[in-house]
Amino acid sequence: MDRLAGILPDVEIATVEPLLAEIAALKQQRRAVVLAHNYMTPDIYHGVADLRGDSLALAREAQATDAAVIVMAGVHFMAETAKLLNPERTVLIPDAVAGCSLAESISAADVRRLRGRHPGVPVVTYVNTSAEVKAESDICCTSSNAVRVVESLGVPQVIFLPDQYLGRWVASQTGVEVIPWAGSCIVHERFSGAELRGWRAGQPGIRVIAHPECPPDVLSAADYVGSTSGMIAWVRRHRPPRVVMVTECSMSDNVATELPEVEFVRPCNLCPHMKRITLAGIAGALRELRHEVTIDPAVAVRARAAVTRMLEVGT
Repeated sequence: MDRLAGILPDVEIATVEPLLAEIAALKQQRRAVVLAHNYMTPDIYHGVADLRGDSLALAREAQATDAAVIVMAGVHFMAETAKLLNPERTVLIPDAVAGCSLAESISAADVRRLRGRHPGVPVVTYVNTSAEVKAESDICCTSSNAVRVVESLGVPQVIFLPDQYLGRWVASQTGVEVIPWAGSCIVHERFSGAELRGWRAGQPGIRVIAHPECPPDVLSAADYVGSTSGMIAWVRRHRPPRVVMVTECSMSDNVATELPEVEFVRPCNLCPHMKRITLAGIAGALRELRHEVTIDPAVAVRARAAVTRMLEVGT
């Protein structure tokens, strides 16, 4: 298939071509779009995706399409966000078990308990959470606008959920006191500052860019800290001869195809939840309209309000 030429070996393309053809036909039949997060494998990201990017950008871009069906090639909270912003459309996730360590680290009841301990303190919630948690929040944020969102509230203290490392990074960038939660991403928490120093020692001149979900020693050793979209933009802008993207390794695979002059040193920490999404799963979701994502209307109204408040601040 032309979309995968030069990205996958010809023998792999031949293996997946029947699924690619089936998905293309089903998308037309269902009037569907496939949204692919940056962490998807190249066969999905380049082979069948109509829109690519981070979870919030995908959900917002889907609003501009005339699709009746949205297939989220990502994890469950991403599909929920797509449903929040596209409530009249059918949203499918290819694997109902594709979860997220961050989203699963906190519940709506936990947020209510935190509010009880810290009365009057606003709750800022990362988009990497369930709709139920968003509904208990004052405002959501992404990794790219977290500092701006926190500062927009004009308060001396916020509860920041659920990523402890992103919360610490936000606190280091602003004068607002952050009350954190002990959640973390199973991919990003595995990196260490010692690893980064090892890459620098072994490959002089290498540039290191990291996601703010990484531990503080990683962030302090990086040349740039930013969201998935921020990291991609940094590499496109600077085009370093050699770079390490300290995040889920499929993202390096996907960015590398458009920047052949950049050598990507790949520290391969894979997300097991993201890797539950496969071409066969996407075809099955479209064929049978299975694993539809629904949200209780009362929860959706409140969760959508928290997301909307964030969008008013800016992304």
